[in-house]
Amino acid sequence: MATPATTTPTSPTTPSGKAVPAWRGGFGRLWTAAVVSRFGDSLRTAALPLLAASLTDDPLLIASITACGYLPWLLFGLLGGAVADRVDQRRAMWAVDLVRGALMAAFAVAVALGHAAVALLLVLAFALTTLGTLFDNAATALLPSLVPTETLAAANARLMTGQQLAGGLLAAPLVPALLLAGPAVPYAADAATYVLAALLIASLRTGAPERAPRPAGSTLRAEMAEGLAVLRADRSLRWLCTATTLCNIGMGALVATLVVLVTDGLHAGNAGYAALLTAFAAGGVAGGFLARRLAERTGRVRAVFLAGTVQTGCLVLLGTVPVLGVSIGAMVVFGSMGTVWNVQQTTLMQERAPDGMLGRIAAAFRTLAVAGTPLGAVLGGAAAAGWGPLSPALVAAALFALAVASLAPLIN
Repeated sequence: MATPATTTPTSPTTPSGKAVPAWRGGFGRLWTAAVVSRFGDSLRTAALPLLAASLTDDPLLIASITACGYLPWLLFGLLGGAVADRVDQRRAMWAVDLVRGALMAAFAVAVALGHAAVALLLVLAFALTTLGTLFDNAATALLPSLVPTETLAAANARLMTGQQLAGGLLAAPLVPALLLAGPAVPYAADAATYVLAALLIASLRTGAPERAPRPAGSTLRAEMAEGLAVLRADRSLRWLCTATTLCNIGMGALVATLVVLVTDGLHAGNAGYAALLTAFAAGGVAGGFLARRLAERTGRVRAVFLAGTVQTGCLVLLGTVPVLGVSIGAMVVFGSMGTVWNVQQTTLMQERAPDGMLGRIAAAFRTLAVAGTPLGAVLGGAAAAGWGPLSPALVAAALFALAVASLAPLIN
């Protein structure tokens, strides 16, 4: 786990006596930076497909833009984690956000001047995600230095709830209005959020991280391998990574074909598609409030097991009951359990990682898990083409069931 800050954070308590993270001492600024940045990212990700569709009608090219958002994790994810464990995570984060802000500002200018092209979109997606491999791993490693260990779960829940609220419920509905003001406005707004997030992170006073000296001759390659080895050796994290990878394959199948499920399976059109996305985001917010309470009652691993079991049932409903109201309800519950899973997963990594290795372990975990998403998208497309628009949800349900079964060795 990351070395605590020079001044140990203190934690207030709820009336029931449960410790919660204090907004002062840095966590509030980190939370605000994360929420602001997710808001800007959601503006961009909602507007970018519309821009891509206006530039080309080739679905392969449009899909390639999404693929560029995953490829850097496979190429550089482990490297980003190794670097995050070597450097001052706070400085790395604000520096990355300033670079991303500059890239987005330049892209906004290109769009405003009519110089946008598919090639530029591909380069932008690849560059932003490449930088994100360092930022995300550094952020995971930084949080334990801002809050006491006993409040990590609550801190992760608050972070994820805020991000879901800003990205899933607030940003997307604003995109049409912003586009009316000009095609470049969503991207300029995203650039501004990166700069604001960088300023907030730069204002943190965590102190330089204290780390044991690296062995003579240690290389980034050796340190990346060490992160993988520690992940493999930790029984809980190994099985959790396996389960998360299986779930991500299922999520890839569902997300890639959700619009087909809605339009061809539910016959609900664009309004139905928007309703399901909003339901998922609302559920994600609700899950942030459930995550800590559920873990306190059952334990972290059992909470993940329960969340995956409930999500499997939701996917079965999506794939067998083609009724819009049922699908909306299923997506609310599915989204809430997804946040429960993610909070426990992140907290377990932060609690179990050896000192100075959290960045590498988080990178190894994320890289392996992300690798399943493109595979799932292909499986979902093939299932929809061969067995109908509802079948990808059932493929996802089967994969989630396998994920839950893989957690059985951890349930005592």
